[in-house]
Amino acid sequence: MTSPRHGSAVPLLDSVLDRLGREIIQGVLPEGKTFTLQDLSQRFDISRTVAREAMRALEQLGLVSSSRRVGITVQPRSSWVVFNESIIGWRLECEAERRGQLRSLNELRIGIEPVAARLCSEQASPADRIRLVQIAEELAELGHSGKGASEEFLELDIAFHSRLLEASGNEMFMALIPSVTSVLRGRTVFGLQPDNPEEETLDLHLRLALAIQSGDGAAAEKFSQKLLQEVREFLSPESH
Repeated sequence: MTSPRHGSAVPLLDSVLDRLGREIIQGVLPEGKTFTLQDLSQRFDISRTVAREAMRALEQLGLVSSSRRVGITVQPRSSWVVFNESIIGWRLECEAERRGQLRSLNELRIGIEPVAARLCSEQASPADRIRLVQIAEELAELGHSGKGASEEFLELDIAFHSRLLEASGNEMFMALIPSVTSVLRGRTVFGLQPDNPEEETLDLHLRLALAIQSGDGAAAEKFSQKLLQEVREFLSPESH
């Protein structure tokens, strides 16, 4: 059997990084925990070079720091690069972190999407306006058919909110699309998306799209706020 030391370095590095990232997020490796490159080499049966690359990757994510005197030290949550997709993914996979991560992502959306909706109503292309209405109608059809938790509904929901951010014309809003995608995907993957969405939720998607299509910025902003507020209430600790 071939030793992992002699395999491809990139998949091996990814595997080690994924394992360590999960353990830090889950608290298996708690804040303040220290270890060395030698510890990593022995634990994962990897070369010192791969261990060093894993350490550097963890440092870039804010999960650890390193020094010659101490070695590698697990860092507090305040140091995490919270917009990184890997960290978002690990937090969503961790049951203790999941709802907090979803709430944080949704609150980010509350601060951004209503403004994006207003901008979208002002400068979206005719094609974007038409497509948003079409997607909203397709979402309603699937929701009424009991397919709110389906992959098809998820992909349409992602397409709706991604197009809204893109059509806002704000490149910084566009950069948040992966974060928005994470909260939508997380709700479905972890069983928090109902098969039969609330009628008002489906209706608000359509009202939002129609407001954008007609160029009514105030209405677009209002409907976006109401839509995200419903999600906020669903994710609140008091609702479970």
